[in-house]
Formats: sequence, structure tokens, C-alpha cells
Amino acid sequence: MPKTPNKIRDYTNAYFSRPEPLDPARRDELILTYTPLIKYIANRLASRLPPQVAVDDLISCGIVGLIDAINKFEPAKNVQFKTYAEFRIKGAMLDELRALDWVPRSIRRKISELERICGELEAKLGRPASDEETAAGLGISLEELHRLLDETKSVTFLDIDYLRQKAPDEVEGDVTEIFAGDDRDPVAALNLGETRELLARAINELPEKEKLTVALYYNEELTMREIGEVLGYTESRISQMHSKAMLRLRGKLKKQLEA
Repeated sequence: MPKTPNKIRDYTNAYFSRPEPLDPARRDELILTYTPLIKYIANRLASRLPPQVAVDDLISCGIVGLIDAINKFEPAKNVQFKTYAEFRIKGAMLDELRALDWVPRSIRRKISELERICGELEAKLGRPASDEETAAGLGISLEELHRLLDETKSVTFLDIDYLRQKAPDEVEGDVTEIFAGDDRDPVAALNLGETRELLARAINELPEKEKLTVALYYNEELTMREIGEVLGYTESRISQMHSKAMLRLRGKLKKQLEA
């Protein structure tokens, strides 16, 4: 999978330096500039999804998200357009996936059960449960647990919209601006800081190999295969570690946000 396009620089903010709206030619130029980023995000997202989800559909949604970003971008808010556009592009793709409702109910039930067992075992043991302990808690074999993790890997990633829905009413503005901006609103900064702290604490509590997998996948943007080469595991095993990490994080965030 290609790395994040490097040629898209923040100079694109200059497109918005004029008070009047972008003319069609400059809009088209901006869309062409960001097409590699849209394709990169679509392919990276599709790598975690079943084959019936078409990459071309995600790309089309990403273009819609980019156009939305162009229409709503406000340079005065001290947000780099590249950062703002990436949030909008990803958001449009995730909205499309939710609208498709491609995840069978049986898979959703299994994810909920996995989250519940992981949470209960961690509360009881005072640490994250091992695979053997998780399998015993579910009443299945270790091999069956690994198959279950493989089966649920397509949907075990953090749902940013969950955080959006739980955002305090006092925080004005779009959640994208809050996450992409420099948080001059002290109320927004406080709540964003709490969210970051919560997520950072939850990640820090992960088992070491899962923590490394999360860091290499989301920060370094390595593929599962590349992470496997770094850590000395198969791509399948790394995918299972990622699934377990996301299950733990989802459960922790839901518990805290619903408190």
C-alpha cells in the first residue's frame, strides 16, 4: 500500500487567501491536488473491509468530503486545510459505510460480547486479559478466539462519530474544527484535552505488543504486513492484535463516556 502522499503541503491555505469564493478552475486544481490523498485513505480503509465494499465508492465519497471541506473551510480559524480536508474526507467515507450497514447483526453481537468479556476480565484481574483467559471467559478454545478476531477485524476500529455524538453541548462548532484547530476556545480546549487524555491513558494501558501495533499502524502508517516484519509475527497475528486493541479501547471509551 502506498504511503501518505508527501507532495500535498499546507501551502494550499493560500487558495483561500482571497475574500471571494474559489473560482471553478482553482477548485478543480485543488481537487486534483488532493486526489492522491483521497485514494490513499480509501485504499487504507478498504484493506480492513470485506471485498463487497468497493474502493471506487469510497473514493467518490471522499471527493464529496473534499468538496464539503472546500466549501466550509475558514482560514481565520487557524486550521491547516490539509488537516481539515483529511477529517472531512475520512468522515464522508465512514458515513457511507454506516449508511450501507454492511456489518451483519451476528458480527455486531460478537463484537459486543468480546468487548464485554474483555472489560469484565480486566476489571477482575486488574490488567488486560491474555488470549487464553479471554478464550476461557468466552467458553471457547484459543483457536476459536483467533478465528473470532479474524471474523470481526473489519469493524474493530474506533468510531470517531461516537465521540462526536458524546461531545458536550457547550462546545460550539464542528468537531472537525475542534480536533484540527488550535483550540482557542477554552471550553473546547478543556473537553478536547480530556478526550485526548482519556484516549492516551487507554492506549497506555494496552499490553505492550498491542500498544506497539497501534502506534505503528496509526502513527507510522505501516501496513499489517510491515508491522509483522518489525515485530516478528505473521500479518494475521498482527491483525488479531489490532482487533484486540480496538476492542479494549472501544470498551474503555464507551464506559468512560457513558459514565
